[in-house]
Amino acid sequence: MSEGKDCGGGDALSNGIKKHRTSLPSPMFSRNDFSIWSILRKCIGMELSKITMPVIFNEPLSFLQRLTEYMEHTYLIHKASSLSDPVERMQCVAAFAVSAVASQWERTGKPFNPLLGETYELVRDDLGFRLISEQVSHHPPISAFHAEGLNNDFIFHGSIYPKLKFWGKSVEAEPKGTITLELLEHNEAYTWTNPTCCVHNIIVGKLWIEQYGNVEITNHRTGDKCVLNFKPCGLFGKELHKVEGYIQDKSKKKLCALYGKWTECLYSVDPATFEAYKKNDKRNTEEKKNSKQMSNSEESDEMPMPDSESVFVIPGSVLLWRIAPRPPNSAQMYNFTNFAMVLNEVDKEMESVIPKTDCRLRPDIRAMENGEIDQASEEKKRLEEKQRAARKNRSKSEEDWKTRWFHQGPNPYNGAQDWIYSGSYWDRNYFNLPDIY
Repeated sequence: MSEGKDCGGGDALSNGIKKHRTSLPSPMFSRNDFSIWSILRKCIGMELSKITMPVIFNEPLSFLQRLTEYMEHTYLIHKASSLSDPVERMQCVAAFAVSAVASQWERTGKPFNPLLGETYELVRDDLGFRLISEQVSHHPPISAFHAEGLNNDFIFHGSIYPKLKFWGKSVEAEPKGTITLELLEHNEAYTWTNPTCCVHNIIVGKLWIEQYGNVEITNHRTGDKCVLNFKPCGLFGKELHKVEGYIQDKSKKKLCALYGKWTECLYSVDPATFEAYKKNDKRNTEEKKNSKQMSNSEESDEMPMPDSESVFVIPGSVLLWRIAPRPPNSAQMYNFTNFAMVLNEVDKEMESVIPKTDCRLRPDIRAMENGEIDQASEEKKRLEEKQRAARKNRSKSEEDWKTRWFHQGPNPYNGAQDWIYSGSYWDRNYFNLPDIY
C-alpha cells in the first residue's frame, strides 16, 4: 500500500487547505469464509436492527458517518443558491437528492449501529459546510443531523429511521424520515424522503444493490414539485439504476423532465422531447421482444447486466450532475469514495476539541479500520453490553434518556414528526456527556 503514509490524520496543508488521507490504514478482510446464512435463516421477515451481526459484515464507519455522505456533492446546494430561476434551483436540488444515494453503489458492508448518544461532526472548509449528527433513539434507531453552509447560504437537516427487513435472498432498507433543505437567500425550503435500498444475494452469489421507489421533492414556497421514480431493475435489467421524473408547477403542468442513473449522472430536458424519445424507445423494445423467444424462467436474484453502462443522452439535454470517479484502491477499501475515506480520520488537534461521544473515538470502529478484526469484535460486544446495562439502570430508576443536541418536534414545513437541532454544539462546551464507550 504505497499510500500508507497518508493513513494518519492527514493534517498536512496544501495551499492552506487541509490535506485529507487517500487510504485507510488497512485493507478490508475477505468475507468469503463467513456464512451470513447461518445468522439470517432464523430472521426471515424480522427487523434487522434487533439482530447482532458479526463484525466481518461491517464497514469501518458508524451509520452517523454514512449519513454524512449526503454532503459529498454539496456544490449542488451552493449552485442552487446562486440561481435566480426557481425551476433551475429545483433541478439542482433534485440532482443533490439523487447524488445523496450514489455513494451506496457497491457499498455492501453494513455500517455500525450508532450507540444512543453517539455523535459525529464534520467540518469541510473546502466544501463549505459543517455538520453535526446524534443518535437520538435506540429502539427504534433514529439518527438526526443538521448541516449548515459556512457562508450562511443553506441549512440541511433531517432524521432517518432505517427500517431493515430480511426477505430470504435480500435485505431491504426503507429510510423513513424527512429530509429538509433550506436555501436561505431565497427564503425557500424543500422536503423529501429517500428511496428504498435493497441488497441482493445475501446468501450466495455477488452482492448487488438497487434503489427503488418514488421520491417527491416539494418547494414549499412556490408549490413546485419534482417527482422522481427510482426504477426497480426488472427481469432483464433494462431499468437497472435508472431514475426519471418531472418537475411540475402547483397546477401539475410539467416544466422539465429529468433522467439518468443514480450511479452515474442526471440530465434535464424539455418534457415534449423526453416523451417523444420514450415513445420511440418503447416501440424499439417491443420489436426486440417480439423477435426474441422469451424464456419464462423464474426471476433470478443475480445482478442483471444493463443494456449499456451509460445513459443515452437525448439531444438538447443539460447535464446536472455526474458522479466523481472512485479512487483506484476503492475495491480494497470497502468500495469507499474519496469522501468516505476521510470520514473517520482523526488528528491530535481534532481529538482535543471533539466531544468524547464522537464516533471517531469508538474503539470497535477504530480497531476494524486498523485491520484488528478480533479486537473490533470484542469491543463491539463490550459496547453493546455496556449500552444494555445502562438502559437497565435507567429503567430501574425510571429515568428517561435525554438527547443533547436535538429535540423532537414537527417538521416546520410538512408537519411530519422530526428531530430539530437545539443549537450550541459549536460552542464546544461539552459538560455532562454520557460515557458510552
